Amino acid sequence: STNIFLLKSCSQLIKDYQIVVADFQTDGYGRNQKKFVSSFGKQLLFSFSLTFDKLEDIKGLSLVIGLSIIKSLEKSGYKNLNIKWPNDIVASGKKLCGILTKMSTDAEAIQYIIVGLGINVNQKNFHPEIAEIATSLYLETKEEKSQVNIIADFLSAFETYYEQFRLTKDLSLLKEEYNQKLVHRNSMVRIIEEGQEKTVKALEINEKGELLVEEQGQIRTIIAGEISVRGIYGYT
Repeated sequence: STNIFLLKSCSQLIKDYQIVVADFQTDGYGRNQKKFVSSFGKQLLFSFSLTFDKLEDIKGLSLVIGLSIIKSLEKSGYKNLNIKWPNDIVASGKKLCGILTKMSTDAEAIQYIIVGLGINVNQKNFHPEIAEIATSLYLETKEEKSQVNIIADFLSAFETYYEQFRLTKDLSLLKEEYNQKLVHRNSMVRIIEEGQEKTVKALEINEKGELLVEEQGQIRTIIAGEISVRGIYGYT
């Protein structure tokens, strides 16, 4: 796992934009420790670090990362990419990228966050268990792409968006651009909340990165990381 490698190798020396890139991971994982399956040389697998002073400074960061991925891939010519809130990148209704963040908030050490990304680039097929929900840039375009160029474009896009995010300490400058890419904007979705499944209408995000939903005529917010969002008939 590039996340674990970066955590172990940097220890107390972590600083902004330290980057670890891998051709393959034997122990990649996503949310809830769900295993992230790697294909040797076919994915873009990397992690990078950021430092921060207060937790409030990075609330909504995962949405900034998602928007940065979209921007970088569009620069490479990819179109019709969207975000499934909060930060899953989707194409043709399937997942294109996985993102995982790990953080340290030890008051006696540097506070940092490790951002891990796995982008499906040149895979031509997937394991049957995930074939229905996963896609790659190759499957979408039938063209193989340079993974190095994508990293460079992502870091450039992220630096721009992150500066705007740090300036306002929220998503007020990025909200409209994000909402334009929100795949389930103004659509009915399923949410899993406290073990119960509900059907609500997803509207858009607010400046805090919370998703506004309409339920029984009332509008409320849901917070990333606490509630799972799924489409009515599938992943999106």
